[in-house]
Amino acid sequence: MKMSNSEKTANIVIYLIMFVMVLVVLYPMWYILIASFSGAAEVSAGNVILKVHDFNMGAYKRVFAMNGIAKAYFNTIFYTVFGTLLSISLTILGGYALSKSRLYGRRGLLLFITFTMWFNAGMMPTYLTYQTLNLVNTRMGILLCGAVSTFYVIIMRTCFEAIPDSMEESAKLDGANDFQILCSVYLPLAKPTIMTLVLYYMVSRWNGYFWSMILLKDDNLIPLQVVLKKLIVTMSGLYDNGSTNADTTQTSAETVVYATIVIAAAPMLLVYPFIQRFFAKGIMVGAVKG
Repeated sequence: MKMSNSEKTANIVIYLIMFVMVLVVLYPMWYILIASFSGAAEVSAGNVILKVHDFNMGAYKRVFAMNGIAKAYFNTIFYTVFGTLLSISLTILGGYALSKSRLYGRRGLLLFITFTMWFNAGMMPTYLTYQTLNLVNTRMGILLCGAVSTFYVIIMRTCFEAIPDSMEESAKLDGANDFQILCSVYLPLAKPTIMTLVLYYMVSRWNGYFWSMILLKDDNLIPLQVVLKKLIVTMSGLYDNGSTNADTTQTSAETVVYATIVIAAAPMLLVYPFIQRFFAKGIMVGAVKG
């Protein structure tokens, strides 16, 4: 069908608006990347706008030379991998159970779980609970903290409810139990939704900062995001007080922070292209059946 002039004009306006929005989102990321590879003097002078000036790896060398940065990176990977496995496992099990009408007290459980989306105990009672359970300053405390998102459980339940009951009945006729049905029938069919939630959990775990700062006191346990926060707070003082022997024309507090941000964000940016293909189907499940 041939478009009218008004439709063509509307499309041009929409594309322009989208292009501007993409620039607004992408340019800060691009600036941080090129600034991390540029000389500190060029960054401070405002010469770094679209491309690298005075290319050097000094900021990255400073980051990797810092005490504890490698340990913090390992901790972040540990919390992300095992935390995501724990979170998605609990989400799948919860969603599967809640999708079954034969579950005794399902309506009450749904009401109880949904209630937590709007109301929680608060920071201090939550911290005291972790303290009572001896989870403060432990890896297990970080893994269990925010292990399940109520919203994701509901999405998972909705996805499982959309699968025909006849498939479960056929599996039962073949002698399969609930766990076998979950693994052999439901999980393959729910793969797009599961992968979408995996990415969300991974990003949340990787960027986890607040409770890691609250619960962890041992520097050997803190993740990269807490180190980044400390770096932003303290690095400027180190350079301003002249307590470093680094060449300030090559590195500065600003470029070191930029390099740390790039290092912290790179893994998630590398993982996203492999999972984003599941988004279109996975994220729309909630609109199909509520």
